[in-house]
Formats: sequence, C-alpha cells, structure tokens
Amino acid sequence: MANSVARSARAQTLAPGLLERRAGEAVRRLEQCRLCPRACGARRLDGERGTCRVARRARVSAAFAHHGEERCLSGTRGSGTVFFEGCPLGCIFCQNFDTSRGTAGEELEARELARLFLELEELGCHNLNLVTPTHVVPQVLEALALAIREGFALPLVYNSGGYEALDTLRQLEGVVDVYMPDFKLWSPALAARLLGARDYPGTARAALREMHRQVGDLVLDAHGIAVRGLLVRHLVLPGHLEQSAAILAWIAGELGPATWVNVMGQYHPAGRVSRGAARWPELARRLSAREGRLALEMARNAGLQRLDGC
Repeated sequence: MANSVARSARAQTLAPGLLERRAGEAVRRLEQCRLCPRACGARRLDGERGTCRVARRARVSAAFAHHGEERCLSGTRGSGTVFFEGCPLGCIFCQNFDTSRGTAGEELEARELARLFLELEELGCHNLNLVTPTHVVPQVLEALALAIREGFALPLVYNSGGYEALDTLRQLEGVVDVYMPDFKLWSPALAARLLGARDYPGTARAALREMHRQVGDLVLDAHGIAVRGLLVRHLVLPGHLEQSAAILAWIAGELGPATWVNVMGQYHPAGRVSRGAARWPELARRLSAREGRLALEMARNAGLQRLDGC
C-alpha cells in the first residue's frame, strides 16, 4: 500500500503541466536567490553569481555510472551520478573538492541537462543521483520536465550535505524519491570553523525532518535497490567522536530507529585541509579503524537498526 501511494503521489506531481509550472515558480526564485540557507539574494537570472558562484545555468563537473555509492544505490548497473559545482557549504575537508567546489565544469542549458539525464538512463543506471543540487533546483526541475516528456522514469536521488532551505525542499515534494543528506556536525561553533556555517546543525536537523516527512524510511525493492525514503550519511571526523554521538542519538530519537544510516569511515585530508593541515591539526590524518568501530558502536547503542559503513 505504501509503495502504491508513493507512486500515485509522484504521478500527480509529474502530470503534464504541473512539473513545468513548479519549475517556472522555482526559476523565478533566481531573481533574488534564496535557494540555499546563505540567502545571498544574487540576481542569478541577470547573470550575477552569488555565494555558489553559479548564475542562470547549472554547471556540471562530472556525470557517470557510479559503482562506489551505497550498495542499495549502485546495485549492479551503477547510480547515474551528476556532480554539480557550486556547493553552498564551505567544508574545509571536502572529500569531493574538485567536483563540488571547482570552476572548470560545463554550463548546461535545460535541454542539455535533460539529455544528460536520459543518457544515464540509457546506460542502465538504477537511479539519477544528483550531487550538491541545492542551488540548482530550478534548473533540475526544468530539465526533468523535458526529460520526462521523452520517457525518463528513473528514481531521483537528492544527494547533499544537509544544508538546505525548507522552501526549496518543499518544491521537491513528490519529485525526489530518495533523500541522501550527510549530517556532519552537531556543534555550531565547530560548524562555523569547519563548514563556514554556524547555523548548519539546526538547519540540517530541520532539513532532515522535512525530508523524512516527505519520503519516510528507506524502502528497497526485491533486488535490494532503494526506491524511496531517507538514507542519512554521517562522515565521521577524526578527533570529533562527540559529534558522532550527538548526531546518531538525535537521528534515532527524532527520526526513529528504522532510519537507514551510513556511518562513513572514509575520511581523509582533502580540500583546504590537504593544503594547510597545520591550521586544522586534528583533521590532518585519516580516521583510525578504532574511531570507525567506536562510531558504529555509538550508532548501535543509540538504537539504530539499519546501519551501513565503517
């Protein structure tokens, strides 16, 4: 019953004309951009580049069938991953710095982006996986409307750092099938230092609540592939296990023990840390195996029942 209700809601949202109207409303928000929590007000329709450094057209740094995502996304045929440049977060340790914070990507019109989505479907990918799409939601909706006219039908994965504006997320209700945020830090002071966003913890909590309200707990098909729901990532940072403890306890208590959580142990010095480690000495090393085990133990002790990673 739950799956049929989900399909019905998606069909209504994507009915002819409705998605186009929603895309048009989203594009108008680029007049004075408030798409992400930075709310910089850039006049992106006029070519102004705001905090994200992206104007009217989305900028794509890479797109391919990704076989290194979670098993429930990559499956056997890969997750059709599109990396957008201009992530609104400023993580000093960004693990995808070149793809999310670079400036060498290709600017695509809506029709070009739609063609890219269709090509990933033609490759046989299990889903369309949009990485750091917060600031290009209008462009994504425009492209989806065009792609769906040509038969596009892959589940949509929204893969972000968890730093989301609620108004933007609400434009995606009934469109996104799987939300996959990474809840990174609990402390506002630490978020200011490491992410450049003191408001990150509270903003991420509100975003995860909204995502869960829209799609519920993660649902897999008969082949173990995610079709709908929330999958939370948590990148464990060396020397900051107290952040992990607080986040994992909150997820279990607020979103429920059935929330699927990937406790990620692949941290390595990257981004600005890799070039200036002396400023952030606790992050100048890889996560130890012991820290990974402790983080996973924290998740179990918090009562979380669906765990992956470490």
